[in-house]
Formats: sequence, C-alpha cells, structure tokens
Amino acid sequence: MALSAVLTEAEIAAGLQSSQAAHSFDYKTIFVKVGLNSKSKDQLTKAFGILDQDRSDFTEEDELNARALTDAETKAFLAAGDSDGDSKIGVDGFQALVKS
Repeated sequence: MALSAVLTEAEIAAGLQSSQAAHSFDYKTIFVKVGLNSKSKDQLTKAFGILDQDRSDFTEEDELNARALTDAETKAFLAAGDSDGDSKIGVDGFQALVKS
C-alpha cells in the first residue's frame, strides 16, 4: 500500500517540506503537517501498515532506518512510541503517538 492511500499529495508534500534539513525530523510536527493527527483510527492503522514492512504488527528500528532518518531521530521516535520498552511500536502505540 502506498502512503497516498491515506494522505493527499499536498499532505505528503507538507510533511516532506517540514523535514528536509538534516537532523530536522520531528515526528509531532510531521504528524500535524501531514494531517495524521486528524485521521480516523482505521486510516492510522493503514498508515502504520506502511511502516510495518515485515507485517509483524510492530514497527522496529530497522524498518524506521529504511527511511532517511539519523540514528538519533530513529531512536527518539521509537522511544516516544514504545510504551513497554521492547524497542518496538505496535499499532495502538502508533495511534497514541500520533494523537499525543
């Protein structure tokens, strides 16, 4: 599934624009810029499925490292959404992170 199944082209462009500079990834800003914070639970589940490349029902560090994030940005994102310290974010944790 492509991100365009959940977000409009304008939303995707806004998210990319907000994190173009090196070390500028801020998940809260991106969630707002792309409008994820206003999406339904079903739409967030679809967005999570795009991140969960191995279909394990969790997003792990290696899946986030497939994106253009620094190690520090990846670790910060995981830490923010990992409520039980297992170094993974489940769909419920992702939804809570987006809505926080």
